[in-house]
Amino acid sequence: MRLAPDKLAELEEMAYQIRRLCVEMITYARWGHIGGSFSMAETLAALYFQAMRVDPARPHWPERDRLVLSKAHGSPAVYAALALRGYYPAERLYSYCELGGLEGHTDLTCTPGIESSGGPLGMGLSIAAGMALGLRYQENPRARVYCLMGDGELGEGNIWEAAMFASHYHLDNLIGIVDYNKVQAKGFVWDLMQIEPLADKWRAFGWDVLEADGHDLEALVEALHRARWVMPRGKPLALIAHTVKGKGVEMAEFNYHWHTQAPEPEAADQMLRELARAYGRPEEGYSRLPAESGKEAFYRGE
Repeated sequence: MRLAPDKLAELEEMAYQIRRLCVEMITYARWGHIGGSFSMAETLAALYFQAMRVDPARPHWPERDRLVLSKAHGSPAVYAALALRGYYPAERLYSYCELGGLEGHTDLTCTPGIESSGGPLGMGLSIAAGMALGLRYQENPRARVYCLMGDGELGEGNIWEAAMFASHYHLDNLIGIVDYNKVQAKGFVWDLMQIEPLADKWRAFGWDVLEADGHDLEALVEALHRARWVMPRGKPLALIAHTVKGKGVEMAEFNYHWHTQAPEPEAADQMLRELARAYGRPEEGYSRLPAESGKEAFYRGE
């Protein structure tokens, strides 16, 4: 499935904006997960702006596709994608990790477009499998459930319980996506809990499997098209997206120190300028929000 040049340019812009907004909101909140948010940028751009059937004006539209973020600490990237897609104004992103604002981990009770609350790793696939089975009982054949998982959380046993459940009930309306960025909170996945041979594991649990470069938008769109329209045959499908943790910023790439860390304003400025150069965009540094935001003291280092 070839993308028209203007569509490819749109998806590239969305991936850039997701990364840019993640830097802004995480720096502003002084907390967050940049590495795992960056590695999902192209996946989320391909989902929200090409593959998924959603309507921001009707977040609870019964025919919509659902995205379950199992690695719920990657919420900044999803929040950015939802804002760009029109679920709420981008200004709301600056409420990230504030009381009454966007939660550090996804919370379906307070954010339009969020389909599941998260926190403990490994639970998302169970939620997604339940949704997929529920859609079948509702005789809703067009809707798909996408579950975005981290590679580190595949060491959780409940992931594989859910995998068996989905296979047993032939949930071919369920598409699991593994953000395979090779790094988790304290180091490389292969040092902490080896998960290879990953594709064979999913097949052994009764799933079909596709693999793609998770930063190649055309490859991702093609894989997601095949997963939805070509491959369904009574089995759930796992798409292994090979990605780079911290993709787009040299200091963060494959660096577990950026799993949970907010940059200082000077580092954020450097990150944003590097991203702008990489995407060929006008170089803009870290923004300063208006004084009435109540955080002007933060920018003075007080």
